[in-house]
Amino acid sequence: MRKTLILLFACFGTMMSAKAQNWGGGVDEKDFNFGFTFQVLSSEYKTLKTRDWRDPYYDLTQNPPGAPLHNGFRYINAENKVGYGLGFVVNKRISKHTDLRLTPTLVFNDRILNYQFMRDESVADAPARAAVKQVIETTMIDVPLSFKLKSDRRGNFRAYMIGGLKYSMDITSAKKRSNEGKTPLEMLLQNKKNFLSYEGGLGMDLYFEHFKMSPELKYSSTFNSILEHDNNNPYSAPLNKLMLRHVTFSLFFE
Repeated sequence: MRKTLILLFACFGTMMSAKAQNWGGGVDEKDFNFGFTFQVLSSEYKTLKTRDWRDPYYDLTQNPPGAPLHNGFRYINAENKVGYGLGFVVNKRISKHTDLRLTPTLVFNDRILNYQFMRDESVADAPARAAVKQVIETTMIDVPLSFKLKSDRRGNFRAYMIGGLKYSMDITSAKKRSNEGKTPLEMLLQNKKNFLSYEGGLGMDLYFEHFKMSPELKYSSTFNSILEHDNNNPYSAPLNKLMLRHVTFSLFFE
């Protein structure tokens, strides 16, 4: 009787192990599989300023320039801002441990720069404009193309690394960010509409009976500056470069 019970438990364990190995709907064995993703991300500028960024700013549209529009900056710094994304997944199986992934995503995210002016009573209304927050509202289409390097599967768990390139396109209305008809100090900071980033991260595949869920943490940064230079704009004139960095947490369902 004892031997029979041991044999039954062994058979049951083998059956459960085999069932567990089939969880995920066989998604890893398919040449192509599809899914969707939800994202929460934090964005921040990396600012590189010009040598004379603290100097007073003169309206260059006037000839000759009159009194300075401000008495210089105390600081210019970036602020973290949380955004959200929704997208889908196209996954191509290359080998047992390698996939190629395309994950187009619609991202809603703002970017923020804070400007602190020097106060000077000789400059008209200086106290009223001692600080300015430039909020760049964006709606982006991100198209990352990545390689996914996977570990061996252990039961219903697998770890992975991911890295690749991301093309981003801003589809925000140009009219919404236009500086037409605005005075210099009312102008908005302008960013490029299209840019390329590199990215890399870590994640894990968690297998459920009919699908796979993958939490993933990823870092990305633009290759080049996304600043649209305009010396007639007092908010872009003191900046040499603006790099954009993201930290993104994603949940993938496949």
